[in-house]
Amino acid sequence: MERVLKGISPEKVLYWFEELSKIPRCSKEEGKVSDWLVNFAKERNLEYIQDKALNVIIRKPGTKGYENHEFVTLQGHMDMVCEKNLDTEHDFSSDPIKLRVENDYIYATGTTLGADDGIAVAYQLALLDSEDIPHPPLEMLITSDEETGMGGANNLSPENIKGKTLINIDSEEEGVFLVSCAGGMRDKIRLDIDWEEVEDNLLPFKIKLGGLKGGHSGMEINKQRANANKLMGRFLLDANDTMDFYIYSVDGGAKDNAIPREFVTKIMMKNKDLDEMEEIIKKWNKIFQKEYRVQDANIDITISKTSEEVKKVFSKKTASKMVTLLNLIPNGVLGMSSEIDDLVETSSNLGVVKTHENSIEFDSATRSSVESKKQEVHQTARLVSEMIGAEIITSAPYPAWQYQPDSKIRDVFKKVYKEKFSKEPEIAAIHAGLECGLLSQKLDNVDMISFGPNMFDVHTPDEHISISSINRMWKFLKDVLKEL
Repeated sequence: MERVLKGISPEKVLYWFEELSKIPRCSKEEGKVSDWLVNFAKERNLEYIQDKALNVIIRKPGTKGYENHEFVTLQGHMDMVCEKNLDTEHDFSSDPIKLRVENDYIYATGTTLGADDGIAVAYQLALLDSEDIPHPPLEMLITSDEETGMGGANNLSPENIKGKTLINIDSEEEGVFLVSCAGGMRDKIRLDIDWEEVEDNLLPFKIKLGGLKGGHSGMEINKQRANANKLMGRFLLDANDTMDFYIYSVDGGAKDNAIPREFVTKIMMKNKDLDEMEEIIKKWNKIFQKEYRVQDANIDITISKTSEEVKKVFSKKTASKMVTLLNLIPNGVLGMSSEIDDLVETSSNLGVVKTHENSIEFDSATRSSVESKKQEVHQTARLVSEMIGAEIITSAPYPAWQYQPDSKIRDVFKKVYKEKFSKEPEIAAIHAGLECGLLSQKLDNVDMISFGPNMFDVHTPDEHISISSINRMWKFLKDVLKEL
């Protein structure tokens, strides 16, 4: 098969990015990619560790003149957010990501690209595979399960890491070096379903809300984009108050750390009531398109008949509780930092709503740079759950990464960047979670920084990455290693 990225610079980096894109690596399903990385190390007689969490550590000696330098750790994660458009046929457990190039950008086709954080792994493999790049002793830490709770970093054994300087390659904006990040947690609310038999005179319909941009629930929450789950909650609240119908399925969003783009509600109603439902849909299309005319201009609600055989529906009480939760679960930007301009301090994303056999689950990801504010959001969700009579389960808490006043690696990054590009870089904090928070807790006195090339629409099927930025940041990384 002809390589899509053949002949494009930096060719060695993009070769490994394309090879990585052929391997299944959804979060919590990293066995194949973890073993592939181990085989890469074995083939080159490199020292490696593969732990029980599937993290892989690969070490390479320093080049001539750098042999006695201390280890420098480069870190990224092997897993990716696996999301696709509803009309895309793709099996993430077996199918390779279908890459395509448009001008300066690499895209996938109908799915997420996995540049987050495949580009970090590609940089690491290109360094490990090189014979002509000067560098100190390198330690590549490639973690698992970053996207769904940082399980790999959380289960990392500190004694396996030798480096006292760590370069995280999980930033998404060239020239912006991250030195602090938010902490986070997950909340899952589970509402039991009371099922009822379907009346004979009702027909099945599907209401679809789509056309939203979505995005990364940390990096792009400040853009105030629409959340499909919350919009459907508002629509259903009005529709429930206006006319008579029965819900038998709700399904919105794919990942709790991605702003949901689509929501499908399946209902049973009388055929004669279709005109009335279409009028309500028309009203809310106008409302949403007006509210989000800048951020999400293509919001659209549609209704269509289906041929499903439906035997049971939610009771009216269950439907009412479900709609209440959709409307009351905290979501969006909940507080701005009073210390750093334009930085979101606290947010929550109602990312997934899913109907199961006997329950409806609502999955949220909460982030904050202030621990007590993170807990406040959780307590609000807990009180809402208790009021409704639902169960709440909290998981995957991770700490914030606090800014350190003194940092040698930050000074090196600033020096090399200014020399190379004749301008000062931006030193910034980020609202998204980075593994640096957990790693800073586990690895005492490790000096850290995070960087990366320009990426866009991460965690969505529109995800893309700049080829020229990959090249610039590759040359920059090599200059940083030479300077060290």
